[in-house]
Amino acid sequence: MSESAAPRTSETTATTMATGNPAARDRLATDDGQISVAEGVVQKIAGKACREIAGVHAMGTSGARAFGSIRERIPGSAGASFSQGVGVEVGETEAAIDLDIVVEYGVAIADLGRSIQRNVKQAVERMTGLHVVEVNIAVDDVYLPTDDDQDTSPSRVA
Repeated sequence: MSESAAPRTSETTATTMATGNPAARDRLATDDGQISVAEGVVQKIAGKACREIAGVHAMGTSGARAFGSIRERIPGSAGASFSQGVGVEVGETEAAIDLDIVVEYGVAIADLGRSIQRNVKQAVERMTGLHVVEVNIAVDDVYLPTDDDQDTSPSRVA
């Protein structure tokens, strides 16, 4: 009985190894065992990498941002969540990332999107060894500065 179980295990491993991305497979499978990366890890890395790009005002849909702002005001809470506005699907060797963002007014959205995609992909691949197959960006809103935000600028009308 143990003889028939061994070939199945090696066949399954060989099939899995043959179908995966070779570069990611080499980084995530070693002679000592398998390395797996949790979705939460990829979410945090992608969220941090997205926020590093100038022109991103906030992340998440309006409901998520409202809930997040309430959560930040609770004493003892962890503060802002880096995974807010980030959805991921993580396989054995690949990841797909979805981002919901709010852009600042005046920013070229297409250029901003390409910069975010490049930065997020590089950060996730470098830190996790996963191959990022896509980074989808949904621009949910545009941040418009209010009068309160511009109190320090001189008035144009005397």
